[in-house]
Amino acid sequence: MKVIRVVAMALAIGLGAGSTAMADGFKNCTKLDKASWKPASDAEAKATALGYEVRRSKIEGSCYEVYGVKEGKLYELFYSPEDLSLKHTIAK
Repeated sequence: MKVIRVVAMALAIGLGAGSTAMADGFKNCTKLDKASWKPASDAEAKATALGYEVRRSKIEGSCYEVYGVKEGKLYELFYSPEDLSLKHTIAK
């Protein structure tokens, strides 16, 4: 019985740590409804203006997530679709 409890605790801890590690953690940029968002291409243009070579973009939560390369390194840039302000950057 003690072994089962230890294994269950280890699994619970492992699953919790794994889900945290997999999420990039930035998905809340605006509360504005999607009908009022600015175009995603404008977020890509802002990344390009900052010197990134844009590879692709997508909607992640309520953010535009733009993938770009700068100086040989991959970045994820999170823009608010409301005002296209840069909210967060992750270097990969």
